[in-house]
Amino acid sequence: MKANFILYVADQKLSTDFYAAVLARQPDLNVPGMTEFRISESCVLGLMPEAGIKRLLGESLPDPSAANGIPRAEVYLTVDGPQAYHQRAIENGARELSPLALRNWGDEVAYSLDPDGHVLCFAGSR
Repeated sequence: MKANFILYVADQKLSTDFYAAVLARQPDLNVPGMTEFRISESCVLGLMPEAGIKRLLGESLPDPSAANGIPRAEVYLTVDGPQAYHQRAIENGARELSPLALRNWGDEVAYSLDPDGHVLCFAGSR
């Protein structure tokens, strides 16, 4: 099984530049309407313009832009060196929600909001 997690974004280029800087890698796919970063062999993080998903699914889909700034999900990435990822996110326009700290489930995790208001978490297992 392969999992694709797609974030609806206001500005594809801005979000692509943000995630390229934070993840310290270039996207594997970057065409008008879709950007993809391969996170692992079976997981892809995608960025799709809000207008694109609205065109694709039409009026049956509530307009994603109406929820700007209202977090509805989080991107939780377990990485080596979560502080470095978190710091790159802050340096590239994310807003810090919580610094790196040991959480009661055993991970050290830092939380921020990406430019579109998605909760972005970088975790390291202990």
